[in-house]
Amino acid sequence: MLTNSDLVELTAFRRALHRRPEISGQEAETARTIQTALGDLAPSRILTDLGGHGVAAVFDSGQPGPTVLFRAELDALPIEELSDAPWVSEIPGKGHLCGHDGHMTMLLALGRMLSRQPVQKGRVVLMFQPAEEDGSGARAVVADPDYAEIAPDWAFAIHNEPGKPFGHVSTRAGLINCASLGLQIRLSGKTAHAAEPEEGRSPALAVAELIPALGALGVGGALTDDFKLVTITHVNIGEPTFGIAPADAVINATLRTAQDDGLDALQQAARQLATEAAKQHDLNVQFEVFDHFNASINDPEAAALAVAAMDAIGVSNDDSGLPMRASEDFGVFGWNAKAAMLCLGPGVDFAALHNPDYDFPDDLIPIGAAIFERIARDILG
Repeated sequence: MLTNSDLVELTAFRRALHRRPEISGQEAETARTIQTALGDLAPSRILTDLGGHGVAAVFDSGQPGPTVLFRAELDALPIEELSDAPWVSEIPGKGHLCGHDGHMTMLLALGRMLSRQPVQKGRVVLMFQPAEEDGSGARAVVADPDYAEIAPDWAFAIHNEPGKPFGHVSTRAGLINCASLGLQIRLSGKTAHAAEPEEGRSPALAVAELIPALGALGVGGALTDDFKLVTITHVNIGEPTFGIAPADAVINATLRTAQDDGLDALQQAARQLATEAAKQHDLNVQFEVFDHFNASINDPEAAALAVAAMDAIGVSNDDSGLPMRASEDFGVFGWNAKAAMLCLGPGVDFAALHNPDYDFPDDLIPIGAAIFERIARDILG
């Protein structure tokens, strides 16, 4: 149901979004652009400011039936884009380098099809979610009081996944994306002259002990239910001088587990290690959490329904490469709905996500939209 004219217009729209990236929590312009584009499709209702800048369009059949939600993300990344494309980012230091511009355009393509041929029962919600990249957006949307009006029975999302063949989808029942969070550990003592380090309280030995000890809490391995991985991502101690024994240090560690409960336990263990090290070396310790992602776990019925829809329209699919260590906050929509995430390949040798030379391939737009539309028709007619 998408015409050549549709595809030309949707491609231009995706590239316009690409030029104007906004990072998590700052997606005001992007949300307005989406709202305007949705208005042309005459949905039953448009909700705005969900969980921040979230936008949701409701296509209601007027007949009893389930609510099916399809999600895309509004936000870009704080990474400088390296590209010669005419639609390169116009915002220094920011870029749509994860494909969210393409995901949004897939939903708008689905909206065009629904506006021309409404579903026969129930309703479809097109959910444009803020702040996926830092893990806060889905929780904020679901916690928003207005979300109760569109709370779905089913929820689906597509994320492009470089390394997979073009147009091929990986999905499965069960774990898709790990739970994770960034734990920042701040140690503080007292400076001293480098000639008299005993007069101060340096965090150097505590840092030296904590780096291997934190890593030993989670060594990775197979992605079973007890998977745990701790990655030290940043360490800073003192000032870049030679005359001062340091007082302050920072350790950033990313914690990953296969389950949300496991992440809570892993974080507690990391905090305990740091607390004991601080006490041993007469230091103060403070903690802060960043980028907290819940595990994304596919419901068996939702995954099976998605597979059946893809089989019906000839989209190749399997469960290769799953589950993944990387995190995604879509799983939050599955707390009270039957949800499934699909991983759509842009090509085996395609640039990796979050790389400065990444750019979403426009030819994926009709494939993603067709998958979504078939899922909607299979549930709602």
